[in-house]
Amino acid sequence: MATVTLSKPEVKQTECFIDGKWLPAASGKTFQTINPATEEVIAEVAEGDAEDIDLAVKSARSAFESGPWKNMDARDRGRLLYKLADRIEQDLDELAALESLDNGKPISDAKAADLPLVVDCLRYYAGYADKIHGQTVPIRGNYFCYTRKEPVGVVGQIIPWNFPMLMTAWKWGPALAAGCTIVMKPAEQTPLTCLRMAQLAKEVGFPDGVINVVPGYGPTAGGSIVKHRGIDKVAFTGEHLTAQIIMKEAADSLKRLTFELGGKSPNIVFADSDIDLAAEKAHFGLYFNQGQCCCAGSRVFVEESIREEFVEKVAKLNEHRKLGDPLDPQTDQGPQVDQNQFDKIMKYIDIGQQEGANMVTGGKRHGDKGYFVEPTLFDQVTDDMKIATDEIFGPVMSVLSFDNYQDLVERANNTFYGLAAAVWTRDIAKAHNLANELRAGTVWVNCYDVFDAAAPFGGFKMSGMGRELGEEGLKPYVETKTVTVSLG
Repeated sequence: MATVTLSKPEVKQTECFIDGKWLPAASGKTFQTINPATEEVIAEVAEGDAEDIDLAVKSARSAFESGPWKNMDARDRGRLLYKLADRIEQDLDELAALESLDNGKPISDAKAADLPLVVDCLRYYAGYADKIHGQTVPIRGNYFCYTRKEPVGVVGQIIPWNFPMLMTAWKWGPALAAGCTIVMKPAEQTPLTCLRMAQLAKEVGFPDGVINVVPGYGPTAGGSIVKHRGIDKVAFTGEHLTAQIIMKEAADSLKRLTFELGGKSPNIVFADSDIDLAAEKAHFGLYFNQGQCCCAGSRVFVEESIREEFVEKVAKLNEHRKLGDPLDPQTDQGPQVDQNQFDKIMKYIDIGQQEGANMVTGGKRHGDKGYFVEPTLFDQVTDDMKIATDEIFGPVMSVLSFDNYQDLVERANNTFYGLAAAVWTRDIAKAHNLANELRAGTVWVNCYDVFDAAAPFGGFKMSGMGRELGEEGLKPYVETKTVTVSLG
């Protein structure tokens, strides 16, 4: 492993952030957050549960109904979001290092991708805060009818561990622009940067109670958010199995729900594409963030006439990929987030070999400390293999071949997921036709993992409900009220 070239960041916040104050969990319990590169304890973090969530909901409800947030001008809400974005940009190096320490992602990725996207998202929604408005409606009769867009209320937000700061921004941005107040539970594996962002929000002037963060575990802290009748909406990013539990538990209160869930995204490479570019971007589209991306292009369909050439190019990229300390700027790939994820990935690698796929690269643990998995490439994968059907969420690429266009469409859509897809071809008509036929919320053409705060992101089928980002991302955070006034 590479030597550490950057000093470890200081951990400043580890308690619950409720009503603008840092508080230990009511139970006094804590849990450990682990450095996945060394398997050492980073810090003890407050383990919130139902009592802490209830306190946070009361704080958020008070801020929504009677605090300064309720009466704040929309443009001033936007100014606070701008200030938060500016502060994060100012502290970018520190925050990137903290994200890298807690999550294991290479600091170069955190600085070049995660943090700039965080800043961009907050600024995008800052600009939207004073542009959320209703319409006048020409109804029959002597009436004046108009609609108002009002914040949905107190929102519970539960985020995953793969992009902790970015998922925080994706949730906070539209909710705060709309005028909602927040109770957030960060993933127990990666709570530190969300807690740090809460402190920065306080420092730039967000009123007490507008943002509350309660670290803890899913069944206790997360489950309490879902069941609490003082929460009007829940936004969740994570596994579809957890989303199914949330839907059932939210039924009693009919909470508004949005989900951004997993995927098994088809990445389709035609023989008429720029093969070097397709191989490079397919490599990025799978191995970026250690393969821990919900939209990872994990099913790579390659036209048979170029399959061997394509596989050889990806294999060479894998061989030159540098694994090591995520705080080293030269590192390309860090560890998986924790032991459970490491074990899951290694199990699927074994299954792939047992089912007869050809393992071209990787397949082993890297080093003797930390949760590092070699970039693994399987060729000659068939549609029914578990490595082609299940979301592995790790650095494991499956290459499947195709000859027939119509069979390709059917095979690409033959999954209960529908988050993303990509097409590589020089034939623009073919690209558009295939983009129309693929059942996915995002289709990239001759590119992969291109994100922008203005472009909606979300899934078809069991990859989610609702959308993040863009104007679509605001809609779940507002209610439409119709006002009809008699003029007679």
